[in-house]
Amino acid sequence: MSAPNADADADGRDIDGPSIAIGVLIACAGGLFLLEPVLDPVRVFGLTIRPIALSAIFLTSGFGLGAALYGRRGRRLIGIAHAIAAMGFGLLAGAMAVGSQVLLFGGVVVLVGGSAFLVAQTSRGE
Repeated sequence: MSAPNADADADGRDIDGPSIAIGVLIACAGGLFLLEPVLDPVRVFGLTIRPIALSAIFLTSGFGLGAALYGRRGRRLIGIAHAIAAMGFGLLAGAMAVGSQVLLFGGVVVLVGGSAFLVAQTSRGE
């Protein structure tokens, strides 16, 4: 009988710390998005930022972390999916920060084009 794994939960499944970190960032983004109507803008490094913009920043961070971590693990398609989302939401965050319609359009193009690419890759079975 093997020794219990210190990184396992009560059901014996391995706990994946990096995936949990990514999930926490994405959950924070979702919470900020949902709470936008009731939260006032916050001051971050001397700048006043709306919660919806913070949501996009958390999404960008979570997906960027996911791209790096899954890419290093050899999970190429999942890493690419996270990288596309990080780029798209990064452009959306930039659009909100500077009020640029060009960045907004770029973010939407990256997300839609990236989604089409991922659907094509998945349908090919890669």
